[in-house]
Amino acid sequence: MRVVEDAEDFESALASSRREAKSSFGDESLLIEKYLPYSRHIEIQVFADSYGNYVHLFERDCSIQRRYQKIVEEAPPSGLAPELRRSLGETAVAAARAVSYIGAGTVEFLVDQDAHFYFMEMNTRLQVEHPVTEMITGQDLVEWQLRVAAGQPLPVLQDELRIYGHAIEARIYAEDPDNHFLPSIGTLRILKLPKAVEFETGPDPTPVRVDSGVREGDVITAHYDPMIAKLIVWGTDRTTAVARLRQTLGDFVAIGLQTNRAFLSRLVSSSEFIAANLDTGLIDRTLGHWLSPDRPVRFASIALATAALLKREEMNTKADPADPFSPWAKTSGWQPNAEYVRTLSWRSPHQDIEAKLTYSRGGYLLQTGRDSALVSLLEDRENQFVVLVNSERIAGHVYSHDESFVIVEAGEQVTLRWIDPVSLASHAEHAEGNLSAPMPGKIIAVLVTNGQTVTKGAPLVTMEAMKMEHTIVAVEDGCVDEVLFNEGDQVGEGALLLRFSPTNIVQCRK
Repeated sequence: MRVVEDAEDFESALASSRREAKSSFGDESLLIEKYLPYSRHIEIQVFADSYGNYVHLFERDCSIQRRYQKIVEEAPPSGLAPELRRSLGETAVAAARAVSYIGAGTVEFLVDQDAHFYFMEMNTRLQVEHPVTEMITGQDLVEWQLRVAAGQPLPVLQDELRIYGHAIEARIYAEDPDNHFLPSIGTLRILKLPKAVEFETGPDPTPVRVDSGVREGDVITAHYDPMIAKLIVWGTDRTTAVARLRQTLGDFVAIGLQTNRAFLSRLVSSSEFIAANLDTGLIDRTLGHWLSPDRPVRFASIALATAALLKREEMNTKADPADPFSPWAKTSGWQPNAEYVRTLSWRSPHQDIEAKLTYSRGGYLLQTGRDSALVSLLEDRENQFVVLVNSERIAGHVYSHDESFVIVEAGEQVTLRWIDPVSLASHAEHAEGNLSAPMPGKIIAVLVTNGQTVTKGAPLVTMEAMKMEHTIVAVEDGCVDEVLFNEGDQVGEGALLLRFSPTNIVQCRK
């Protein structure tokens, strides 16, 4: 989908949409439709059997989207007038009946600010967000599918269906919201899913449900949808469900690649979401509010990360069996005639942190900028740490892999990277002016040639991965020295695509 507001943008949007459609579906046919700003995406779950019974299982609000793909869904939608809800349900059933449909289907509508609704499409299946309907109705829709397919009638008719409470689903994707939601490819080194209980049908469903098709150690590739998990929560009302979703998102941890977990946490904590002021353009209009905030990392998080690092060093240091009392096998920082002072470098997405450690008996003095405190480790087991910071007891979880440390404390989650001075010294920086692939994918268009002069913002190469296109542009005026890949080539994340020289360094020559 592309929104075209100026006629001069039509041709490029048309070409890009056709390429995506051809690549994903083998068909480049397109529809041109009226664009409805500030509209809500409302869909109706319908079911029909071979005995002529048709029902709808109420509405879902799927307005929270990025790249026209849903990331948060809830049922029932807030603020829909009873007559509008009734009309949507009757229209959806009428559409299914008109084609003598049998099975599960999802009829999708857009609802504008004047409460007029427009038919978009019917998906002839259950959708990713069907668990919210199961939670508010107490029905197992997969079981319904199997019964209908086996020639049985629908287990419940329309006048027997009821709504119980409120349910919300958030989709956890391997993607980087700070980089235009580009897919993040890699290995799930650590995956900790929120605690959930097996889903039970009935009027009092399980408060938290987790659906996931991956496990710790799995690889997220460029060949499939990058969704890691769905977190589905239920509450007696929407306020309770929102609070439960915020807690559940805080309990999700993934290390090894980027996810949208923090983005979703900020989004569902926003005043717009809490007030249910939702429409399909909300994220695009307010994107800057939900990206990683440029705020200092809390001292408590640094203390927990430091404790986890020191504990790991202690565990990795083995005593010599021939000399078990050797001081060289200890990591307590003991020195015979002076204090041992050490500097640790931590890096967050928006901040470099220098932590100075002065070792002492039973702990150390931790100093970071203006903050300073005596820290000692009280407990540690299975990623759970309790530290004493001056006289304050701080508890949290720390999950680490290589140099990455994810700290979960007081409902907040922060990722710090320990800058190992040995690794840093051996790491070569990327050469200035070279342009690399931001994600694994396929080169679908090379838009320049060797020796070509380009201006800042000119498109250079277009890549496609996971049903999305990404065009790499020139960051300044310059010359294309060498194109390193051809159309149709598969490339990995970070692969050098072309060599580029700014015009203030060299003149372009054919």
